[in-house]
Amino acid sequence: MGCLRRVGCLVLLIVIVVIGWATRRQWLPLLQRKVAEVRAPAAATGVVWEPITDSAAARARAAIGKLGERSGPVFANLSGGELASYLYQQLTRQLPPSAQHVEAAVIGDQLVVRASVQLTDFGGRNALGPLASVMGAREMVQFGGTLDVVRSGLGEYRVRSIKVRDLTLPSPMIPKLLRQVEHGARPAGVNDDALPLVIPSYLADARIDNGKITLYKAVS
Repeated sequence: MGCLRRVGCLVLLIVIVVIGWATRRQWLPLLQRKVAEVRAPAAATGVVWEPITDSAAARARAAIGKLGERSGPVFANLSGGELASYLYQQLTRQLPPSAQHVEAAVIGDQLVVRASVQLTDFGGRNALGPLASVMGAREMVQFGGTLDVVRSGLGEYRVRSIKVRDLTLPSPMIPKLLRQVEHGARPAGVNDDALPLVIPSYLADARIDNGKITLYKAVS
């Protein structure tokens, strides 16, 4: 019986293979489409994450410094990593103190900064409400935002989204969480959902588009 059982299983397997091969025109395109759908998002985004480095900060500092020259260019293009590295000292004073492995990228029209953070920096797990039940003590936190010039010498990183692991927090939570990690008095004119930034007085505008950041100097 054992032999017959093995022979029967082998015959069944052969029948399945034959049927699968004969009907491949029906199921193979579906399989290929599903594989393509899985691979497409990663390939389509084209996001390049850059670490915060001294060399990137130096490149940004040099490009921004040229804008201040009388005969210098009227704009400068920077990558997300270069600008985030340039602003690193200011951002680290306002981002959670436990932040590690800080990286930056330009995604759409936003400068996105992510880091591994202890959730206690946001006022404890209770600050996240019901979301805390699915979170660990340390999670990857991602800030997405735009850059604006408030007035001469003062800019802001306006936070449009905060993502903890793969969960995007509700927009009304953003000002509350920023208050938990912010240090010092908030300058007048800075939005509740933004982090203030000290910028050179000759910078007039900042725009994010097509994977790059463009800074413009004031032209009199």
